Amino acid sequence: MITGITGQDGHHLTSYLLEKGYRIVGTVSDTDSLRANEYRSLHPEVKLVKADLCDFKSLIEVTESSNPDEVYNLGAASLVSLSFAEPEKTANSTGLGTLRLLEAIRVFGANKVKFYQASSSEMFGLVNESPQNELTSFHPRSPYAVAKTFAHYTTQNYREAYQMFACSGILFNHEGEFRRHEFVTRKITSSLVKIKLGKIKRFSLGTLTPKRDWGYAGDYVEAMWLMLQHSQPEDFVIATGQARSVRDFLLQAMKTLDLGQEIEKFVDFDESLTRPTEVETLVGDASKALNTLGWKPKTSFETLIEIMIENDLKIESKS
Repeated sequence: MITGITGQDGHHLTSYLLEKGYRIVGTVSDTDSLRANEYRSLHPEVKLVKADLCDFKSLIEVTESSNPDEVYNLGAASLVSLSFAEPEKTANSTGLGTLRLLEAIRVFGANKVKFYQASSSEMFGLVNESPQNELTSFHPRSPYAVAKTFAHYTTQNYREAYQMFACSGILFNHEGEFRRHEFVTRKITSSLVKIKLGKIKRFSLGTLTPKRDWGYAGDYVEAMWLMLQHSQPEDFVIATGQARSVRDFLLQAMKTLDLGQEIEKFVDFDESLTRPTEVETLVGDASKALNTLGWKPKTSFETLIEIMIENDLKIESKS
């Protein structure tokens, strides 16, 4: 069972699990929504069921009806910037939603189900050491990060209190062809492709200085699966170990499209796109995942951007 199945990670995880012969049930808030129908067109063999992380009864019902061996909780209000405008909604779905789902699993039968929680590098926030690993303390800097931190500790608590196989993947930024346009990386690749095709001339971004550890989402879902195949439930940092700025991402995307290196030629700065509190640098140490799970990233930063641009070129060329 996968919550948030129509999101980026849900698409990649679906393909990964289907190749392994899994039967998959995905939860969506609306089975007739545009995103649900788009997902269904790609994965018609997956059953989509209406359930909501803010509705405990629906989580009980879907857990009982799907009878899962593994649950991947990917559902969340995932936009960091939007969480400042909608802090209560973010806390309810991203934070309390995880609590409701874990409680539904506990009521259903905790000893049977393996649970994966999608934790986030944003929990580290104002970091006190770099790179960050599983023992680094949290200092969240957004309502989203605070909610994810609550969910992370709740997962630990259910593991310890009820002996549940519950683990968290502390995933650093991971992107790909299914990334939504609200995220800065997809905004960059999509906008630059439109410029390349002559559809637009300029676009706006916030600050270009924050550095993130960017990997490919297709690689990271493998780590999720490996965590649930491990002999015991543990938490793992999943990252590439390399930090690059938004400026670096932008310049590499421009290079891929042969648009030169003059950012000012295409990009305007919009102060409204900055956050009240920014996280300047996040970079992860995934040594534990390598040593325990045998996981390491396969896709380079340059190839990741090529994948995203190739996808946007296909989309924009058709439209």
